[in-house]
Amino acid sequence: MRNLVFILFFAATVAACPALAADHAGHGKAGAADSTAAPVDREKAWKEMLAKPSLAVSADFDEKGRLWLAAIRGKHVYVSYSDDRGITQSVPVKVNAEPEDILGDGENRAKIIVRKGVIYISYTQWLGKPMTGDIRFSRSTDGGKSFSAPVTANDNREIISHRFDSMAVNGKGHIYIAWLDKRDQSAAEKKGGKYNGSAVYSAMSDDGGTSFRRNVKIADHVCECCRTAMAVDTDDYPVVTWRNIYDSNIRDHALVKLDGKMAPVRLSHENWNVAACPHHGPSLSIASDGIYHATWFSNAPQQHGLFYAHSTNQGKTFSSPVNFGNFEAQPAHPYVLSSGSRVYLVWKEFDGESTGIFGMHSGDSGKSWSAPEKLAATSDASDWPLLVGESNRVYLSWNTKNEGYRLIEIGSENK
Repeated sequence: MRNLVFILFFAATVAACPALAADHAGHGKAGAADSTAAPVDREKAWKEMLAKPSLAVSADFDEKGRLWLAAIRGKHVYVSYSDDRGITQSVPVKVNAEPEDILGDGENRAKIIVRKGVIYISYTQWLGKPMTGDIRFSRSTDGGKSFSAPVTANDNREIISHRFDSMAVNGKGHIYIAWLDKRDQSAAEKKGGKYNGSAVYSAMSDDGGTSFRRNVKIADHVCECCRTAMAVDTDDYPVVTWRNIYDSNIRDHALVKLDGKMAPVRLSHENWNVAACPHHGPSLSIASDGIYHATWFSNAPQQHGLFYAHSTNQGKTFSSPVNFGNFEAQPAHPYVLSSGSRVYLVWKEFDGESTGIFGMHSGDSGKSWSAPEKLAATSDASDWPLLVGESNRVYLSWNTKNEGYRLIEIGSENK
């Protein structure tokens, strides 16, 4: 049953992103299943993917309680706001005035952060060849009325993959972006060598996003299509987590603080050996008390499904992972958000007919958890679930083809 669930999960992912099939044909179990299929036209698959409307919507609250949304429509990123928790929205404003091909699948969405009246946006521009992209950044300093001309954060300008970015802004207004980058693979191939996976790179801006400093490599040999995640620690340094490649093809997770002192540490230990990328990255939240909260997916033989763990010593060690979700219902894409000592988890499940979003919460910093609860459902295509916080409230942010955008309160300090 475990292998069947994995095949179904991978097939569902490929259906949502045809480029995945092209990227990993001939690799691992999923690739073997495709070995008798007709050759895939990768360029055609990518163009077909780009032509489909993106359901990915990112959200954030500003300090006054206004909800801000970023979505991709055609060749533009649009930003709108809502003063009634998403029921009605303002007229969307273009972020990029000039049209660009923009990647908008769930693992590669446009990001939005709103801090002290400034709206920060990052997204990935497609460069015309399959599996390629540049990390783009823009901001608004006039309340979302206009946005700066986008700049490219990656200083390597080869037509290769710079994708799957995460973004954070600290209390000083410094902007950090991390992403998966193929420049080291490209360099190795030019010398006749090999390079397994991608690398993780980051860039920082201390001038409000007008420019970014020289890119810094965080780690070599990471899973090439799983999203990165980033959160800011209490000391104002960001922490990044990603799916790493250990040994030949053990695809567990790693984490590092970008303070120049910490070396990457291993976060998960399921020992999932798979020669393919599951398009299934981790999520990270850091509470006001400095506790790290992380969640991820694995399909290892002995430990499979969704996992949660926390760290009380800034990522040096983590608690024993909590395994959650109904594995028979293909649990997927968990997301975590902390609010003081309260921690919230949401994820997707599919019962054969409809997709449900489930959630559970902890009131003691992740030591114990409530029973899972079904929060929302849809019978057609949908985005991955996200969590956003405002004051002492936490909301599920979810966009679906049938129902549209929904913001559902799932908890507060009083609940």
